[in-house]
Amino acid sequence: MKKFDVLIVGSGLAGVSTALELSKDYKIGLVTKKKLEDSNSYLAQGGINVLRDDDDRQVFIEDTMKAGHYKNDLKSVETMVDKSQEAIEFLMDLGVEFTKKDGQLDYAREGGHSASRGLHIDDEIGKGILDVLYKRLRERTNIEIFEDTPILDLIVKDGKCYGARSRDEVFISTNVVLATGGLGGLFDKSTNFPHISGDGLAMAIKNGVNIKDISYIQFHPTSLYEEGVERQLLISESARGEGAVLLNHEDQRFTDEMKPRDIVAGAIKNEMEKEGVDFEYLSMKPLGEERIPKRFPMIFDELKARGIDPRYENIPIVPCQHYTMGGIECDIEGKTNLEGLFVVGEAGNVGIHGSNRLACNSLLECLVFGRILADYLNENKLEEKEIDFTIDTKDLDGEDKKKIIFERIREDERAKANLNWQVYTCSSARRHDKWRHYHWCHLKRWEGRGRFKSQGQGNPCRSWCL
Repeated sequence: MKKFDVLIVGSGLAGVSTALELSKDYKIGLVTKKKLEDSNSYLAQGGINVLRDDDDRQVFIEDTMKAGHYKNDLKSVETMVDKSQEAIEFLMDLGVEFTKKDGQLDYAREGGHSASRGLHIDDEIGKGILDVLYKRLRERTNIEIFEDTPILDLIVKDGKCYGARSRDEVFISTNVVLATGGLGGLFDKSTNFPHISGDGLAMAIKNGVNIKDISYIQFHPTSLYEEGVERQLLISESARGEGAVLLNHEDQRFTDEMKPRDIVAGAIKNEMEKEGVDFEYLSMKPLGEERIPKRFPMIFDELKARGIDPRYENIPIVPCQHYTMGGIECDIEGKTNLEGLFVVGEAGNVGIHGSNRLACNSLLECLVFGRILADYLNENKLEEKEIDFTIDTKDLDGEDKKKIIFERIREDERAKANLNWQVYTCSSARRHDKWRHYHWCHLKRWEGRGRFKSQGQGNPCRSWCL
């Protein structure tokens, strides 16, 4: 049994930024399912948004709200935007170096943005940030790291959280932070690591913690079309920001590539149905054969390793599960309805993204709200209490976890479908519902892998998404 002032579950940017902002006087445990680097944050390619200047504030807020179909929490969005500059300064003070052009920070533009505000590190923003932060983490003598330690359940008694347990260890803390990421591992095709499969969500649901908008699941428009791979290769949205275009099989453009992700992904899906094909194309050739490997070295190398030269060939792409906007309900300080349990990052839902995330806001959310949570705990840490508890030894296996998450998603879908039916006043609602059915087709079915029909619609899944 190990005791900590604060226990953090997860090693992405949300968990690590929380740990580094916490008081050095605290004894902190950071537990991660695999290695530190095996987080979705580490895979991030495009960038991290930052407020450019005062004139950009309202535009940045509006871009975020518009992308989320105004289902975002305005106060949370304002907080993220207003604290973005100091968050970037925090990273730079720790030693993070962003890509520069002519000696100045280089800002990229991605879909849904009215201005260029995404700082980047070539095309590996996650690796560039976290390699530095992991080094700082290991330098902190008050932080104990536990790798290859999957957490199986929370320790809860009388409405309070007192820690968490793995198969071989019990971690006691009256301040538990879930930073476990999303649920991409529940999908057959995802840009996420397959082991990031809703662990935190499943534990929260099992222990009566409130979940919000869990059916809001984002599909990235441009993953490489491949079969039989563990994880789909993402082709960064910033490629389109630099001039890459989407083409159909007739070599014709069919949509505005710089619209928000759900709109572009929906346009690709519609074009696939129209042509009766399993993928469309992304062409990076407009960037020029010299610029492609310089601006996107990692993507270039990954494509070349697969026999595709983006300087001269179109890239087969398909929309793919990428991000979870919904999650464990929390306030701006990360507090949940279970005393002693906090959540941050993709595992939580503080209301930033609404029903569709704006590009490059995910890392910013992790950073801003991880630091806010840490600052709260620095002033309001719950003190350790002696408790007489009995550990629930019933583990949630993979099938149980899928089942309870899948059921909760379906409940949320039904609730939203009923609400949409009541306010069914425009064609955009019809398109949104159709797209929801599309993302349902990608979920791994805990009850089997046969074709499935959505409730009452009878539309079969496309074969490529089973």
